[in-house]
Amino acid sequence: MRLCSDKNPTTSQAEMHSVSIIKTSTCLRCESRSGLSVCSKLCYAIGGAPYQITGCAIGFFLQIYLLDVALLDPFYASIILFVGRAWDAITDPTVGFLVSRSPWTRFGRMMPWILLSTPFAALSYFLIWYVPSVDQGKAVWYLIFYCSFQTLQTCFHVPYSALTMFISTDQKERDSATAYRMTVEVLGTLIGTAVQGQIVGMASAPCISAGEDLNSTDLQVASMGNFTEPRVSLQHLRNAYMIASGVICSIYVVCAMVLFFGVKEQKESQHLRIGGPMSFFQGIRMVMGHGPYFKLVMGFLFTSLAFMFLEGNFALFCSYTLGFRDDFQNILLVIMLSATLAIPFWQWFLTKFGKKTAVYIGTTSVVPFLVSVVLVPSNLIVTYIVSFAAGVSVAAAFLLPWSMLPDVVDDFKIKNPDSQGHEAIFYSFYVFFTKFASGVSLGVSTLSLDFAGYVTRGCKQPAEVDLTLKILVSPAPIVSIIIGLLIFISYPITEEIRQGNSKLLNEQRENEMDSDSTELNVV
Repeated sequence: MRLCSDKNPTTSQAEMHSVSIIKTSTCLRCESRSGLSVCSKLCYAIGGAPYQITGCAIGFFLQIYLLDVALLDPFYASIILFVGRAWDAITDPTVGFLVSRSPWTRFGRMMPWILLSTPFAALSYFLIWYVPSVDQGKAVWYLIFYCSFQTLQTCFHVPYSALTMFISTDQKERDSATAYRMTVEVLGTLIGTAVQGQIVGMASAPCISAGEDLNSTDLQVASMGNFTEPRVSLQHLRNAYMIASGVICSIYVVCAMVLFFGVKEQKESQHLRIGGPMSFFQGIRMVMGHGPYFKLVMGFLFTSLAFMFLEGNFALFCSYTLGFRDDFQNILLVIMLSATLAIPFWQWFLTKFGKKTAVYIGTTSVVPFLVSVVLVPSNLIVTYIVSFAAGVSVAAAFLLPWSMLPDVVDDFKIKNPDSQGHEAIFYSFYVFFTKFASGVSLGVSTLSLDFAGYVTRGCKQPAEVDLTLKILVSPAPIVSIIIGLLIFISYPITEEIRQGNSKLLNEQRENEMDSDSTELNVV
């Protein structure tokens, strides 16, 4: 009871330090014995939904929104998408570095970042989907708010990702919490696709037949001519995008509150905070100098690039190449539904056969469907079947990176016992590379469509555009997957090494707890 009371003014500094250590040790013992509750895991998992909901909406719809709703030139759209993602990638290691140097507060070290960034991130996201009334400077508007949202979301997502290491010291509990998180995150992509796709799908914006050339200037004067109906329909579509963004912003805030009030961040033992503060570039050298981490990140960089190519171009591919302009949002929904249902299967698979095996099987399983969706003649039923099957592989792409990152961090702790407490840096650099892959895929894709002669809101696209879309959703992802899997061949952390590291870390924690108890008795 005395440990839980307010400290006595006459208590010595050594006694206070010992009390702090033994309280941490006691919490670790209790958590190790009882494990995380299902409620804690669910609250933790719900915190991952905002990133996936907004990311899915942006990934699937922002490109077609900028081109066909905001009516930007494809060149400017490609600049916005690439610069926005590049800026986002740069902010990840920066925020990770700042988080790693943040002091402990009564709410933890990660939670204040999550709480404070949420309202501003929601506002910035909403303004991305608002079309300014003036054409001049419209591209600058989207670039500013896209970069602002990406920065604020990074302030949420990097601490949240690193929180994995602070909800439990037990690797099995962390893996279980990660499985919960991935299930909710894939469900988040399902929600993002459903909210954005279904609300936008209810609005109608007629395409423009060849020769009409209804550009943004025509829209401004349409009321004086015979083009009033497209103008009204386009405005309805713009309103639908704003309604969808408002719903998503509300979900974002609610999920952040559930995470904040439902998860208790554990304070690491004083023994785990060995080593003084390091500079930003020292942090870069540290994480990239750890071989297993470098190989893991590079492998997932290319496999993520494959799925980013597919994500960023699938809406346009369905609308124009396959001719399913009114059904693409439902096709995307089928992919995300399949991915949500497949998460428990992949969690069982990686537990049964190992994580490295799961990477090879899960990633390559999408290749036959990428080939068939391009080669098989356009058929809506076949497309739905292929989409459902492809969603199974998407689930593996969601789950495996976040399940394997803690293994690499644990390996670093074993090999560098005098340099601890840098989890946020490891997670932020992984997010940096995945967002870099997203920026490359979106920028290259939109610029390629510009070179191919993409027609804004056209009912049909030139043959060169159809060919470009086919390349972007099939050969380009397949080549990226092959490169990523070749890198994974040299990934050194097998199941035996992972289990050995986990055993060593558990022994170290037990020894530290015993040492802390002895220190308190001496005091």
